[in-house]
Amino acid sequence: MQISNDDYQHYKPLLFSIGYRMLGSVMEAEDLVQEVFLKAYQLDEQVIENKKAYLCKMMTNRCLDVIKSARIRRETYVGPWNPEPLLLEDLDPSEFVIQKEGLSIAYLRMMEHLSPDERAVLLLREVFDFSYLEIASILEKKEENCRKIFSRAKQKISHVEGESLNYEKNKLLIHRFIHAFQTQNTNALLELVSKNVTLYSDGGGKIKAAVRPVSTSSKVLAFIFGIVKKAPADIYFEIKNVNGQPAIVNYSNTALHSIISFYISDDIITEVYITLNPDKLNKPQRI
Repeated sequence: MQISNDDYQHYKPLLFSIGYRMLGSVMEAEDLVQEVFLKAYQLDEQVIENKKAYLCKMMTNRCLDVIKSARIRRETYVGPWNPEPLLLEDLDPSEFVIQKEGLSIAYLRMMEHLSPDERAVLLLREVFDFSYLEIASILEKKEENCRKIFSRAKQKISHVEGESLNYEKNKLLIHRFIHAFQTQNTNALLELVSKNVTLYSDGGGKIKAAVRPVSTSSKVLAFIFGIVKKAPADIYFEIKNVNGQPAIVNYSNTALHSIISFYISDDIITEVYITLNPDKLNKPQRI
């Protein structure tokens, strides 16, 4: 069985989806997809019995290698690290396996707290619905070990289990949030955010941003009011589909300026993610 160009078109959305969720980076996921297929094209046709399983195994293993090497980079990263936002409105649906599960910024940030193996097992099982037998084959581990890894990973992510993925409902809440800011209605804002809300501002050391997470409703709202005051005069925003959820996409002089995403649970904003790092903005998001 030989890898063909048709296989590339058929499987690249799946491989990209695995890579992006594993790494939180569009560019790295795209690079690995190309690398996997270049390698697969060179394989003897007798080697591959199950194309999907083999390609997923290659992709997962390469992601694990990148995660392990990225640990040092993340330790020296200036300020909080947010996953690279994925503007789904800019993507052809045929190019991406669009599932709400495991795609939100909150979920991808949570993945950073898992070991590489926990990250892989959790995604392959919960998001892509691989059997434990298939996962064991991909990771070259025992099936029972994969079950234990999955259980351990689930315990670590319990704090994001309550995330709302209702797009239209969340969009209405964000519109209320924006209106309250525009009218400076502090009482309305306090009703929309958790008392313990946390804001993660990612400038990557290239754009001025908070170098530590900002916590509590009073501090977070004060921080956002400060940003609004200092915003460029020509800035404007749109509500767009970012990582499967509504987000505030800000533009300055037609260029992408920043993206504000939210973690919403029980109709309350519990986390805010502001991505300003130019390396994560202003580039085509294609596979």
